[in-house]
Amino acid sequence: MKKKTGAIILAELLKSFGITHIFMVPAVLRRTMVEIEKRTNIKRLHVHSEKSAAYMADGYARASGKPAICMAQVIGALNIAAGLRDAFLAHSPVIALTGGRDPLTKFKKVYQEVDDMPAFEPVTKFNATIDDVSRFPDMLEQAFRVATTGSPGPVHLQFKGNEAQIDLEGTELESNFSAVNTQIPPHRPICDDVILEKALTTIQSAKRPIIVAGGGAKHSKCSEELLKFAEKFNIPVATSLNGKDLIHSTHPLSCGVVGTYSRESANLSIKAADLVIFIGSETGSMTTHFWTLPNDEARIIQIDLEPENLGRNYFLEVAINGDAKATLKRMNELNITPISERAEWLEHISQLRRDWYDKYKSLMESDTNPIRPERLCKEISDNAPENALIVVDTGHAGMWMGGMFDLQHPNQNYIRSAGHLGWAFPASLGAKCALPDRPVICFTGDAGFWYHIAEIEVAVRWNINTIVVVNNNSGGNQSKRGFDRAYGGEQTAEGRQMWTFNNVNFAEIAQSIGAVGIRVEKAVDIQTAIKKALQLNKPVIIDVVTDIDALAPLAVN
Repeated sequence: MKKKTGAIILAELLKSFGITHIFMVPAVLRRTMVEIEKRTNIKRLHVHSEKSAAYMADGYARASGKPAICMAQVIGALNIAAGLRDAFLAHSPVIALTGGRDPLTKFKKVYQEVDDMPAFEPVTKFNATIDDVSRFPDMLEQAFRVATTGSPGPVHLQFKGNEAQIDLEGTELESNFSAVNTQIPPHRPICDDVILEKALTTIQSAKRPIIVAGGGAKHSKCSEELLKFAEKFNIPVATSLNGKDLIHSTHPLSCGVVGTYSRESANLSIKAADLVIFIGSETGSMTTHFWTLPNDEARIIQIDLEPENLGRNYFLEVAINGDAKATLKRMNELNITPISERAEWLEHISQLRRDWYDKYKSLMESDTNPIRPERLCKEISDNAPENALIVVDTGHAGMWMGGMFDLQHPNQNYIRSAGHLGWAFPASLGAKCALPDRPVICFTGDAGFWYHIAEIEVAVRWNINTIVVVNNNSGGNQSKRGFDRAYGGEQTAEGRQMWTFNNVNFAEIAQSIGAVGIRVEKAVDIQTAIKKALQLNKPVIIDVVTDIDALAPLAVN
């Protein structure tokens, strides 16, 4: 049998697994890149930082539900590891390929070389080295299997050689690769009916039940089954930030996002419930506002794919181990007569919703200058296309959009940073690569945008037509409250230097790089800017000048 190089094998493997884009900082797997060009239609995006490459792959994976690839040579591997932290927290199936140490020269002080493998341990589900070219097929298949099965997550494969020159070596291998585990979830386990019937009986006995749907429910793609279940049993639905798009905001059972970056009506709804059904939620601190929600008296049911999540933070009335979509589908099928009347409870939920909108109506419609962020969120809500994907940063951006932004159509989607400021812009570029025919709108602040502003050039070079809305208040003002406490009151000018920036026009920077830049200084111009951006076939940066003293509402518990 004629030998093939690792480069040919890897190119054919990536093609068979359905990879369409690679996000990388060269030079890594150089000969593989040549074979990819010759043998596939995979786009090889050279970006400006390894962390951006990881974030782009993360955005692609979350938008598509499929594994995505990022790469770096050995000197950039630790930057890749840092970028995988958000993917790990969000359970995103990113596969990182990096160069690594050569066994022949280990411990000889090779230029730029350290042992990177320990750094990947806390941010991956599987972290392995490849020192023999014959292992390419089974190790890549293992990477895809681990990334997609169970609770999804990142994987790291380190290839021998600082630039992974192992791909120059040859081996005798067949090319008839059969790819599996190319999307999430590949399997849908479900528990016994006896447990599901116990849960349904518990739900039937509750007067004020509520659902909290999380990121695991979103990974399961269970929105249809969730709504059918909620409507059948008259149960309001709150979501975590990761599950925000499981139910659109105009649905009568929607309560909004619960927890720390939340909507007040959602927290109050959870607080009033006598039974909380967590679906695909790890019940972590963000969703429960540091375990102050729900009340201690509330009974808890939890549905989760990962057994270790069940009962981690709450004593459970019923623990259901299984895929959310398959579980809800079966619960909808079981012969349990639904309760038709929870009128008082549903009216209470509706009143909380109305109270919240009444409370913030004036700010959402405010014409003041500088612009109020509440008005900016409402304009995005009202003008985002019916099939838009919204990509949101953390910090104040996450607070504003988590609470104030409404998904008004069932076909809109929403993904957000799991905690790393600056994630949203590069992630939105990856998301647009995954969904080229859908509008992608990124929402970030100026503090977040500064992190990876160089990737405007990548968007221009590859014609990645993401619309980036920058909430530009010349500061990272989520930190204001903390520094006020540290200073014992309003800060000095020197104190404000800890969280403020110079006034910069991002629209001008975008224009100079080749993107479209639109500066918005009046609230009445936001709609026009968004509509114009949607009509253009170019990357657009909408720089919205907002009020630095406007602070996002704190969570209610």
